[in-house]
Formats: sequence, structure tokens, C-alpha cells
Amino acid sequence: MDFDMRDLPTREMLQKFSERIPEIDITATEAMLLFLRTSSNIFRVSTQRYEQYGISSGKFALLILLYRYQDTGLLATELAERAGITKATVTGLIERMERDGLVSRQDHPSDRRMSIIHLTDEGTSLMNDLLPIHFTSTSRIMSHLSEAEREILLGLMQKIQLGISEAEKI
Repeated sequence: MDFDMRDLPTREMLQKFSERIPEIDITATEAMLLFLRTSSNIFRVSTQRYEQYGISSGKFALLILLYRYQDTGLLATELAERAGITKATVTGLIERMERDGLVSRQDHPSDRRMSIIHLTDEGTSLMNDLLPIHFTSTSRIMSHLSEAEREILLGLMQKIQLGISEAEKI
């Protein structure tokens, strides 16, 4: 995530913009910019943790999915869909993780053109080391919010998701 705008426009600046661009909703714009900066900062802190283990955020996304599905493994197409990335990106990540000894491919029982991706023992061990650090970091990031505030935040983010669907229709 590349959004790292440190000099966000003030409310007064947005008010001036709104004189020329009446569609500006000042508080919505302020909230959106701060949300983007906060998301970027969370992403930055998280990726620093993974990089200490030689893991990119893309690899971490696949590893956490494979950790969840240790018993069955996942097809590359399932990984792509669940991670929200392209099959080509997943293929490259799998190749690198396989080379690093973190995942292995197993022939699909009914279709030899497909492989099921599994975590190796080394991949599982890495996740067993990395997940406590990841979840401790997550807890610290959210530590200034009460349980009730976190529940409110969850509800608000679900509403923002609905707004994203609406914005995609424009």
C-alpha cells in the first residue's frame, strides 16, 4: 500500500475546495484520507514484522490461508480467490515459497493438471513462530480502543464496505 500522505488537507482547505467543487463532502473526505493513512501505517507495521522472517505480505497472506487449511491444502485457484490476487501472482509466490521449502505441491487425486498446495513442516514452524508476533502486534495496534469501540469500528467498516459497492457502480 503506497498511501503515505503526511500532510493531509485541513478542514479549512477542504472548505475552500468545496467552493469550486460542490460535490466535496468535507467530513467524508477527512475520514477517508485519515482511514487511508491509518491503513497504510498498519500495513507498514505488519510488513516490517514479516520481513524480519524474509516473508512478503503476499507470501504471508498465502501462508495464513494454508495454515488455516492444513488438513486439506488448497488449489492455486482457491488461494488466488481467497487472497484476492491473480492466479499468475499466486503461481509466482507458490514457486518462491516452494523453493524456500515452505510449501509443497501434491497431485490432485482426480485431475493431474492441478496440484494441491500444502504447508511443509518448515512452513508450519514458521507460522507457529510468526503468528504470535502478528497477533501481538494486532492487539497493540488496537489497544487504545475498548472492546465496545472495536465492535463499533467493525460495524462502521462493514458499512464502508457497502459504500464501496455503491461507488463501484459510478
